[in-house]
Amino acid sequence: MTLDRSTITILVVEDEALPRLDLAEELRRAGYDVREASSAEEALAHRRDGQRIDAIITDIQLGGELTGWDVADRFRAMDPRIPIVYTSGKSTDRARRVAGSIFFGKPFRTIDVVRACRGFGRPVGP
Repeated sequence: MTLDRSTITILVVEDEALPRLDLAEELRRAGYDVREASSAEEALAHRRDGQRIDAIITDIQLGGELTGWDVADRFRAMDPRIPIVYTSGKSTDRARRVAGSIFFGKPFRTIDVVRACRGFGRPVGP
């Protein structure tokens, strides 16, 4: 079975510009359609605007009132099966486990996150 990653839209939510830009660029090179958000509020605007988001990669600590947990919870309220990749540099964030999600502690290798997204593609062909 072949996977068409170009039909998958991944939302990268990270308040630090360099890690967000680096991860988004690597995902684009891997063939994904990528949207970026620098805050939870910006991420939720994608949802309110009706943009199709097929998977989310979010930092947990986003520097505002809302966290990456909140972003994921709101997207999962619409689609409980949406894949979520959480990242965090705080060891206390590792304790919360969310079914159907993946966790990467910071610092992480960008390529490892991209590899974790490989299963997000849609089947192509018969």
